[in-house]
Amino acid sequence: MTMLKQIHTPDYPAWVPDPVRHYLAHTVDGTSIRALARQRDVHPSTILRQVRSCEARRDDPLIDAALRALSLTSSTPDATESSAMLHYVPVSIPAAAACVSQSRLNREALHVLRRLCEPRAIMAVARDMDSAVIVREDGAGGTLRTAVVEAEIAQAIALQNWVSCPDPEARIARYHITGLGRTELRRLTAAEENRASGFTDLGGDNDWTRPEAAAAAARFIATETPLIGLSRRRGKDGKPFLHRDLVRVGERLREDFVLSQPGPDVAEDWRGALTGAAPVHPATQSARDRVIAALDDLGLGLQDAALRCCCLLEGLEITEKRLGWSARSGKIVLRISLQRLVRHYEQTMGKFAPRIG
Repeated sequence: MTMLKQIHTPDYPAWVPDPVRHYLAHTVDGTSIRALARQRDVHPSTILRQVRSCEARRDDPLIDAALRALSLTSSTPDATESSAMLHYVPVSIPAAAACVSQSRLNREALHVLRRLCEPRAIMAVARDMDSAVIVREDGAGGTLRTAVVEAEIAQAIALQNWVSCPDPEARIARYHITGLGRTELRRLTAAEENRASGFTDLGGDNDWTRPEAAAAAARFIATETPLIGLSRRRGKDGKPFLHRDLVRVGERLREDFVLSQPGPDVAEDWRGALTGAAPVHPATQSARDRVIAALDDLGLGLQDAALRCCCLLEGLEITEKRLGWSARSGKIVLRISLQRLVRHYEQTMGKFAPRIG
């Protein structure tokens, strides 16, 4: 009588690619290439290429860490069992090794990939650190930290080939967004807009299909912001028009604004777009509360400059014309707004405020 072999396949998160599953089944559980090929109904050479590709990528510290974490969920089958017939048996994963859920990865990747799409942005990873950081040039010759990425999120993003590192053996690995990462960002952005459209069915009046609404949504992921342009300008004394601290608070307001998932009519009625009756995730509501508190603290006039230039990424000339301001006055109003924002964040969260989101 032919014995039946059980190939133990841990219940990996949904985002784990099939090639990675095959690699772990072969290298950790000891399942043969031919057995995996029969199970997947593919040629053995296909599985072999996937295994070799995963092995070659282990020089990357994020990918190696991700594979090590996932390998902890694997279970080696009984070596005495026959391999004549095969089937998969789910294996439960310890909570500590469950890594990242699909919904969490989608949510975090949306913000990480947006930041990496900005000019000269990189994700820096130092070995044995608990998190990665996204930095970019601030226009004044320095660097600006725009996001902090938890280690497990950075590992999942690298495993998906959404970022790549040209020199993985460096003391500090620097990752850039890939073509696959940009494609995924477009998909995630479209999904976010679809969710916003879904809220319309609950009684809202948002319509992301309107051309002006689509343009507003596209601006949220623009690769250049008005703040960066202004930070490159210098006064008569040779100093940057916008100090690094002012750029930081403007970027913080923008990040909270993106996290708040406003409706398409935010430019006409920002408060209504952030206080709709539709139910939202607690993290989204928290971001909305922070944006509303910051803009209310600025007051009329100053809040218009901050909202349009920092959040909607509207150019200063357009803002001046829209609000009826005199030419070249917008940058002065914006700088005053950012100075007030610095005071607001220091008073409400302390000088060293908690992480965005």
